[in-house]
Amino acid sequence: MTFVITQSCCNDSSCVAVCPVQCIRPLPGEAGFTAAEQLYIDPATCIDCGACAEECPVDAIVHDAELPAHLKEFRSINADYFAEHPLEDAAPRPLVRRRLPRGRPRLQVAVVGSGPAALYAAGELSEMRGVEVTIVEKLTAPYGLVRFGVAPDHEPTRRIAQRFAPILQRPNVTCLFGVEVGKDIGIEELRRHHHAVIWAAGAFGDRSLGIAGENLEGSVSARDFVAWYNGHPDAAGFRFDLSGRRVVVIGNGNVALDIARLLAQPVTSLDHTPIAPRALQALRESAIEEVVVAARRGPASAAYGTGELLALSHLPGVDLLAHDGEISVAEHELRAASRPSRDLWRRLDVVRKAATRTPEEPRRITLRYRLAPAALTGDTAVTGILFDRPDGTTERIDTALVIRAVGFRGRPVTGLPFDPATGTIPNRAGRIVAPTSGEPLRGLYCTGWIRRGPAGAIGVNRADAAETITSLLDDFASGHLPAPETLPLPRPLSPPGGGG
Repeated sequence: MTFVITQSCCNDSSCVAVCPVQCIRPLPGEAGFTAAEQLYIDPATCIDCGACAEECPVDAIVHDAELPAHLKEFRSINADYFAEHPLEDAAPRPLVRRRLPRGRPRLQVAVVGSGPAALYAAGELSEMRGVEVTIVEKLTAPYGLVRFGVAPDHEPTRRIAQRFAPILQRPNVTCLFGVEVGKDIGIEELRRHHHAVIWAAGAFGDRSLGIAGENLEGSVSARDFVAWYNGHPDAAGFRFDLSGRRVVVIGNGNVALDIARLLAQPVTSLDHTPIAPRALQALRESAIEEVVVAARRGPASAAYGTGELLALSHLPGVDLLAHDGEISVAEHELRAASRPSRDLWRRLDVVRKAATRTPEEPRRITLRYRLAPAALTGDTAVTGILFDRPDGTTERIDTALVIRAVGFRGRPVTGLPFDPATGTIPNRAGRIVAPTSGEPLRGLYCTGWIRRGPAGAIGVNRADAAETITSLLDDFASGHLPAPETLPLPRPLSPPGGGG
């Protein structure tokens, strides 16, 4: 018997450290770790001890004898990974304990942001003696992406906030919520109070389609739509027209599937989730019968995870549909490809079944492929969207609401360098560098999406933060960090918190 890692895996690798036989892959630092859909347990090596399941912060690890029906395919998903990536090195991972050099002053670090990237960094720093951390967050509540980016019906994923909550209560952690860097306090002021500043405020810009009509009413970004249903304070005044029969979502990633699922599934499934009340009421009154998820490329190039796609096929009251002609082309391409992965075949199988399904349910999600957005139609509000097909023809889909889910990107930060091409802060191993000379800017660091771009599951930020912290500690040990010029920032009487 073995344990199985399932869809809600956050990739933070807590399970790796406790596994006595080191049968969980990929490891942080390995090729493909950042892009991995999830982690996997080798069924041939697992000794059924359960240590990984006890450690998992999102309850994604389940004994294979207890897998519910909709997760049973994860047995083969885990096994297939090792069929393609045989387990060769199962040596125990070395335990690394970080310590500050003796005789040095207390290390003062400011961390800007309170999402996963920020709290992984703050957590690792605050575990050490002689370190004081100041968390600076512009919102009045913590957890960033976990609170305001994860879909409300993904309860296991949101549960990772329980792992972060104790960090905010540590005696050497100061929490300054409702303080916006660049408005209430500047980067230079933070530097005067601390040895180092870590920018971990995420990538909250969004990419545009760059087509005519994109500014019409009814053309919205996934960032705004997700903020609306998750109750982000910046979205308090948002309204979306759900009175039409059809919504079109542009994109082929997990966010696109999240939005499609939220719009199509029975609203009763959201009653006991932390969805914003105004969004829940709007979904109760929704007239939507179909959500079209349109992608520029074929299913083999989709950025969504296999587990997310499988979940769509199990939605009660919702048919998952596709167009047979678009799938047959994808199957031909996949057969011609060099060693396509089993996950790609599994995804194609899900979509192939969707293409042969006869609609029976009151609502449906239709997956469309190889449709390039050409223009949004309408005078003042969206009435439809035009797509270009690969054969040179066009197709119009009538809709009053188009949601673009084509990716996030970072925004420039006042006082820090920025690379507009990548939407990231230029850095080496987390050290922020001058864009022209490439020289490190003393005392300035970054981690998370603003460092590497908006890619990877929540837990990938743990390895990302660890590398940044290593750079910071090396610089402190070698005397490269300037001492604070002034006393630390005032500590509030009680740090604000808030649940996930």
